[in-house]
Amino acid sequence: MKDYLIRRVVVLGALAIIGIIGVQSYWVMKTWDLREQDFHRSVNIVLRKVAEDLSELNGSVLPMRNLITRVSSNYYVVNMEDLIDAAQLEFFLYKAFEELAMNIDFEYAIFDCSSNEMVYGNYCSYTTNGVNGAELGKLPKLEELNYYFGVKFPTRSSYLVGQMQRTFVFTVILLLSILFFIYSIFVILRQKRLSEMQKEFINNMTHEFKTPISTIRVSSDVFLGNEMIQKNPRLFKYASIIKEQNLRLNNQVEKVLQIAKLESDSFQLKKEPVDMHALIAQILRSNELGANQLGGQLKSVLNASSWIIEADKFHTTNILHNLIDNAIKYSKGAPEIKIETFDKDNRFQLVVEDKGIGIDKEFQNKIFDKFFRVPTGNIHNVKGFGLGLFYTRKICELHGWKLNLESEKNEGTQIKISMK
Repeated sequence: MKDYLIRRVVVLGALAIIGIIGVQSYWVMKTWDLREQDFHRSVNIVLRKVAEDLSELNGSVLPMRNLITRVSSNYYVVNMEDLIDAAQLEFFLYKAFEELAMNIDFEYAIFDCSSNEMVYGNYCSYTTNGVNGAELGKLPKLEELNYYFGVKFPTRSSYLVGQMQRTFVFTVILLLSILFFIYSIFVILRQKRLSEMQKEFINNMTHEFKTPISTIRVSSDVFLGNEMIQKNPRLFKYASIIKEQNLRLNNQVEKVLQIAKLESDSFQLKKEPVDMHALIAQILRSNELGANQLGGQLKSVLNASSWIIEADKFHTTNILHNLIDNAIKYSKGAPEIKIETFDKDNRFQLVVEDKGIGIDKEFQNKIFDKFFRVPTGNIHNVKGFGLGLFYTRKICELHGWKLNLESEKNEGTQIKISMK
């Protein structure tokens, strides 16, 4: 992945994470406020119902003002202006909370005028565990009232949290998704660093190979040019093998260097007018000897009426060499290879067709992947890195050409390039 794409993903990801956390935090706080308001309304309804029940039972009249006072977030005072019986109060409190389906623990106290103190009533719990860590029994009095009772909710916070369970579950899922995204970004950056290290190592390694390869080539040429070596069939054979394998090694190193250059951010095509028919004729001549040695032939059918295209001549030459080289390597016995050109949809069409071993359907969508080679079990008669077709695809993409492959097992392969 390109550096600018990595930076864009990281920046956009960071902005998305900040935005998501901000929005989720807002909705959690908003939900908490709504639950608090709902709790306050419900408590007011319950306490008003209790006050009305006590007033009706005692035949008293409720005050018109300041009936219910909220002293703190979890403490309420109810003004009765009449004596209050603790047993009756507890009964009506339980009843009112159950009718409203508010199963919340509470404690109450009644103001005693004679002692001028709040007389603690009881802690009423809907659970067997009671309350842990809450401060009980401290219900402050109000100086301006005479007959009143106070109700406190020690578990108010945990009750509200329980009411928001679904919100918290989705928040946890969201946070886990964000953590997974952050981890994915970390993995991408780590893989990018490892990939850069790998590419740097390959570049250094292949460049280091160039010097000994050149030295071996010069040495083999000296050997082959020596009269004593030429007169000795055995030494001449080995010197020829050295040169042949040196050329093969040099071609593989060049291929790796081309791929490394192709994947660099600074890579640019150098387009120029290219005579495709002349280029095809040149490539056929350079590959004809290899095909003839195997008893095969290379044939061309050049029917395109407009064969001058804008392309990078060096890389176009390389991909044609790759396609013909593959057709020769994967032939069945004597190679039968045809290169055809024609016009279609105002584009120059190039087709390289062989009668070789073909490619299974299951591998055709992977054949242009980097380092991919069709599995052949323990048979390794065809050498290579799996870079030729990957290189071909990349060059076609950079030119804006359409690349298409058609193949049948044991019937042959046809690769078509539609050029502008």
